[in-house]
Amino acid sequence: MSYQTEYQSSLQDPEGFWARQAQKLDWYRPADEVLSTDEDGLYRWFKGAMTNTAYLALDYHVENGRADQVAMYYDSPVTQTKAQFSYRQMRDRVAKIAGGLKKLGVCKGDTVIIYMPMIPEAVMSMLACARLGAVHSVVFGGFAPHELAIRIDDARPKVLITASSGIEVDRIIPYKPMVDKAMELAEYKPKKVVIFQRKLGALVPSKDYDVDFEEMEEQAEYVGCTPVYATDPLYILYTSGTTGKPKGVVRDNGGHAVALRYSMEAIYGIKPGDVYWAASDIGWVVGHSYIVYAPLLTGATTVLFEGKPIRTPDASTFWRVISEYQVKVMFTAPTAIRAIRKEDPKGQFIKQYDLSSLKFQFLAGERCDVDTLTWLQGQLGIPVVDHWWQTESGWPMLSNFPGIELLEVKPGSVSKPVAGYDLRILTEAGEESPAGEEGYVAVKLPLPPGCLPTLWNNVEGFKSSYLERFLGYYFSGDGGFKDAEGFTYITGRVDDIINVAGHRLSTVEMEEVVAAHPDVAECAVIGADDSLKGQIPLALVVCHQTGRPFIEVAEEIVASVRSEIGAVAALKKVYQVPRLPKTRSGKILRKLLRAIVNAEELKIPSTIDDPAIVEEINDIVHPSVKQITS
Repeated sequence: MSYQTEYQSSLQDPEGFWARQAQKLDWYRPADEVLSTDEDGLYRWFKGAMTNTAYLALDYHVENGRADQVAMYYDSPVTQTKAQFSYRQMRDRVAKIAGGLKKLGVCKGDTVIIYMPMIPEAVMSMLACARLGAVHSVVFGGFAPHELAIRIDDARPKVLITASSGIEVDRIIPYKPMVDKAMELAEYKPKKVVIFQRKLGALVPSKDYDVDFEEMEEQAEYVGCTPVYATDPLYILYTSGTTGKPKGVVRDNGGHAVALRYSMEAIYGIKPGDVYWAASDIGWVVGHSYIVYAPLLTGATTVLFEGKPIRTPDASTFWRVISEYQVKVMFTAPTAIRAIRKEDPKGQFIKQYDLSSLKFQFLAGERCDVDTLTWLQGQLGIPVVDHWWQTESGWPMLSNFPGIELLEVKPGSVSKPVAGYDLRILTEAGEESPAGEEGYVAVKLPLPPGCLPTLWNNVEGFKSSYLERFLGYYFSGDGGFKDAEGFTYITGRVDDIINVAGHRLSTVEMEEVVAAHPDVAECAVIGADDSLKGQIPLALVVCHQTGRPFIEVAEEIVASVRSEIGAVAALKKVYQVPRLPKTRSGKILRKLLRAIVNAEELKIPSTIDDPAIVEEINDIVHPSVKQITS
């Protein structure tokens, strides 16, 4: 079947298309209605169907011939630890952890917050919640106590599960003191805090509400899977960088399982028994979907990696993991590849490993510049696929389709819409933009299965955030355009468009030009306030160590932008910085950079990977101005 046939089928008969995909899963009870609307007028998939996500991810495979297959490899270069778990071992441990949580009072419909590092017990805790029909909310391990407290108050968990510490390359991050502080700050108090002791030397203060994870698991009874409705929530995932009341993206059980199972074969070309690795974190949506659920729902083998692309121990670590576990498809963020390239520009580490198992390399999480994609494709000699999706969608919205038909790889494009996504580029007036003209990226309703049906306890917030900008559409918040062949290009968040003397210009387009300079390792182009032109672009660049005077590099960058985009771009300010502020998942914090550039008072977010860099950049851009608060 061709991509076009598959895609058109999903739009012309969405109910029939997704009913066929649902048949690939083992349901306790089939759906009364494939597609319906609820009492709030919101679309829901597989109403009346009953299932259990943990059963589909583990028990089903044990019962159908995969009991002894490896379900998960654990590889932690930061602790020099490796382990592997068969589907039977995973099921049995998850069933006991679920039994322990049940003994603590966790029942179907209750919420549980998981605040853990990248360890097997974190994945098993997620699945244990799913087994009970409880709703988990994973909060990225290491988030500040204030941010954790906000999420406790919104999710109101009966139990919070944590570990004694995380580890970041060369430093231990004690989690328990941060959890205790969050418990103090939160108005709502979970009844118990379950702690997995990593024995890495972190401070672990003792409290009356503490429960030892290993003792809980050891003393627990094995419990079976609790049937839940397809429309019941599986998890809540809070959008990163939230201030005030956070947005809790809800994922349901049924549509989520159908969409992820479909995506593994159609998009990634993964079949049962294959090894798949998403180098992300379970605190983010990529980790939920493609470290934990999608590979296990498929009967594949997933890799849980606790480390970094560099410094654990060096820029060879990704290639070592791929070679060692015979990874077929790998998925990471462009930032990771840029970091590797900066350390190993000629790809010498890549040549040291047998990567013949690797068939496709996927990138997502942020825009991938053309230079990075072409470098990686040249080094690996395989298709490198840049694709696009969001926390809200839970799975890809735009992608290439190795599992159906490998389309042309166009550097700079995230290819074509995935089955079920009637994706349009709209004008300000809500009409479709002509080919080549930039507009707003939106999806005609209904969204396919797997996407958020609503926000946690906030239906009106869901409607106002996503459904009101364009009637009958989900608004993504991103801008983009389609070329004459229907390939889509994402130009970035709508607020990444700046207005220079009345001309609307994309900072992302300028970044493409800046990043193409051979001396530039990473960059960000930010809109700076200007009394004459309204806004002007300013470039922050991290350079390769070539020894060239930076003034020469800066002059060449300015000339390139003038040549490629035009004098109207008015890029004249280029600053060299030691590195760029990023979230722990690797996204460049452009909102924070805009605040630095525009001399606003800065509050360093808990999502940042290294707070010190904010002061360094501030000193470079405003050497005499201090506007940073703790």
